[in-house]
Formats: sequence, structure tokens, C-alpha cells
Amino acid sequence: MFKKISLKITKNTLARKAIALVIIVSILLPLFIFTPLKTVLDATLFKSFIKQYQGYVEIIFIGIYTVLTVIGVPGTILTIVGGCLFGLWYGTAISIVSASLGALCAFLTARYLLQDFAQRKFSKNRQLNKFQTAVLDRPFSFVLTTRLIPISPFNLVNYLFGLTTINWWDYTRATFIGVIPGSFAYTWIGVSGEQAMMGGDRLSFLMALTFLALLSIIPLLYQPKKRI
Repeated sequence: MFKKISLKITKNTLARKAIALVIIVSILLPLFIFTPLKTVLDATLFKSFIKQYQGYVEIIFIGIYTVLTVIGVPGTILTIVGGCLFGLWYGTAISIVSASLGALCAFLTARYLLQDFAQRKFSKNRQLNKFQTAVLDRPFSFVLTTRLIPISPFNLVNYLFGLTTINWWDYTRATFIGVIPGSFAYTWIGVSGEQAMMGGDRLSFLMALTFLALLSIIPLLYQPKKRI
């Protein structure tokens, strides 16, 4: 797809992550549907709290999500929780904003606090230099492609992009657009999973998992010819 692009995510790595995700969901889902553990995820109290303090809760959620992204904690769980608390469309929007803001903060941290150290430490690193070349070749498209992979190391590449000379606006735009499908998928899992646990329709939950699986498989069909 790109002449020089290369993410250090091989086909086998993506496949293992996709399989691991399916296994984890397959194990946890029955536990939270058919055992007393389902009461743990009852969001009724949280939803009443949200209604009472609407506006503040969203700000707190975005703040927590942003901080966790900067320190390297995967936002997948928070995105799913956001679906349970805020619903499909509102939850998706909040997670998109949160993930994008966290990614930008991590990017700026790497650029202004870590770049000098990285240049001294890794200036002769061939992989990082090739990554830099690939990013500059097609910056917007490269970042967008990376973000469209829902099981890619989101937090790691935030810092890697910050160590390159990519324009922050290209990075931010591509990130915002690229996280939309994954945010929607995980939010959908949160919404439909909660409904399934409450004894509602489980077809929607299966559809959400299928959608996430498709997002995870698509990159396997379009592997770059060169990797670093």
C-alpha cells in the first residue's frame, strides 16, 4: 500500500492478538451472563449518577481516559465502559475525543520532552530511521492506516510518532478519523454486552464482536511488502 511503510506489527502478531481477544471474550462473557458476576457490571447506579451530574461526569471520564492513554494504559476497557454509561452514539463520540486527546498529549510529550534523549540514544537505529522515512513519505495516510488497526499498540505508536518530525496537525487529524471505527466497535460491545447481561437481545453483541473481528482481520489482507 505504501512504498516504504513498515509497522513493526507482523501478520502473526496481529493474528495472535485477534485470537487472544476472541478467547478472552469467550471466557469472560459466559461468566458475566450466567453467574452472579453479572451484578458487578450493573450500570444502573452509574447511569443515575450520570443523569444527576451530567456534564461533569463526561469531563471526568475524558480526563481519566486521557491520563491513562498518556501513561500507556490501553483505553479499550474505558471505551467499553463508556458504551455502558453513555450509550452507543454519545459513548462513541466521547471515546473518540478522549482517545484523540490522549494520543495528542502523548505525542507532544514525546516531541518536547523525549525527542532529544531519543535522538542521542537511537539516532543510528535503522528501524527508527526507516519508520521516520515512512512517516514523512505519506504522513496522513501512514498515521490513518495505523489507527484503523483496532489491535495495534495504540499507546506505543503515540510516542513513536512524537519522535518523528511529522506535523502535529496531520497526526491529529489522521488519529481522530482513524480511531472512529475502533471506538464505535468497542462502544457497541459495551452497549450490547450490557443488554445481553441483563437478559436482553444477544444478537447485537455477536454482531459487535463480528464487526470488531472484521476490523482486526482487514489489516492482515493488506500487509506492506517491506517491514522494519
